[in-house]
Amino acid sequence: MSLVVYLAALVFGMTSVLLFRRPRTAVRDPLTLSTCAAIVLGALVFVCAAPATLGTVNRLTGVPNFGAPLTYGMLSAYSCAVLVLLINWRGGPRPVVRRAVLRSMAAYGLLVAAVVVLFLLADADTERLTDLDTYYAGTPFMREMILLYLLGHSAAMLVMCVVCVKWSRDVDGLLRTGLRLILLGALLDLVGFQCTKYTAVVARWAGHDLDFLSTTVAPPMASLAALVCSVGFALPRLLPSVQAHWRGLEDYRRLGPLWSLVKSVSTAPKPPAAWWQLPRARLQWREVSIHDALLALAPYFDHRVRQRARDAALLAGRSPHEARLAAEAAMLTDAARRAAAHEEPPDTAGSYRLHATEVPGPSGLVELSQALHHPPGRTAGPGGANPSALTGTLTEPEEPHVA
Repeated sequence: MSLVVYLAALVFGMTSVLLFRRPRTAVRDPLTLSTCAAIVLGALVFVCAAPATLGTVNRLTGVPNFGAPLTYGMLSAYSCAVLVLLINWRGGPRPVVRRAVLRSMAAYGLLVAAVVVLFLLADADTERLTDLDTYYAGTPFMREMILLYLLGHSAAMLVMCVVCVKWSRDVDGLLRTGLRLILLGALLDLVGFQCTKYTAVVARWAGHDLDFLSTTVAPPMASLAALVCSVGFALPRLLPSVQAHWRGLEDYRRLGPLWSLVKSVSTAPKPPAAWWQLPRARLQWREVSIHDALLALAPYFDHRVRQRARDAALLAGRSPHEARLAAEAAMLTDAARRAAAHEEPPDTAGSYRLHATEVPGPSGLVELSQALHHPPGRTAGPGGANPSALTGTLTEPEEPHVA
């Protein structure tokens, strides 16, 4: 059982590591800070609740069941952190948010103090690592301590459910998905953990033995609920970044043909050779290097080559945009060949701005790279003539764009 709980704590805690990957920025962001605090406290609850941890704490302190108020206090702190997170997530005027946060912290601070005081007043000399709630369900002061921590946690989960239901009506997208996951986790906690605990404790009061609900059913349900909540908290924060890096990795790969063509003339600084460099950083380096190479190749642009390729692509039925891409790809290929052979720039060279350099972001470069990888205009044109055969027909070049 301890191993399962520790694994849940590890997975739970890793979410906070991902959110806290930029410590300086995270510390200045109340939302990120409160999210990480809630997730870390949730992980600590699992660690403290593991029987192995409870036994170690009891042995080190020399107090039987000292791990109980420690775990219950940590659970109450987690409940408070969840409320603080919801307050920061909802937002509003800073003074209002600050007052709400302070009130929540004050209320749960008193609850933690009451848990400790009740434990000190109780007679709980028999160590119980897995069934303390039901074993001491009828013991004075321990009974009140158990009910108090359960009621404090129930209050936090009920507030969370109400806020998630109300707020999910006003938002959409990832935020709504996150709220629904948090709501699901809160419901799992209420039904799977708290209701089973309440039932087992009340059954003890009535002289029945339903301890398995508290010892066997409640712990895994609490782990599942906490993990679902952590995904709900982290999803709206992490998924956009993950998607951006995935798109960056895809664009980096699709820029391969263009980079292979022009990398020999690029004078941009070489990127750091760190294996852990993120895809977006790799993409940025490749963009800068390609733009530098295109500037170096500009004197070798032959507008006759571009015009012939453009006419051939139009004759093949390509759209004007596709024809322009095909023409620029052909001109760029020719310029790279001339530069590699150290030839003199052609007589028709002039200032021309590639479409890819006019488009913000990597999309224009990606289109040009894919035009090199899958050159259009290779299919037979009207009458069965191959448009590539038409490139031998020289036409007047169109007016180049002045950079």
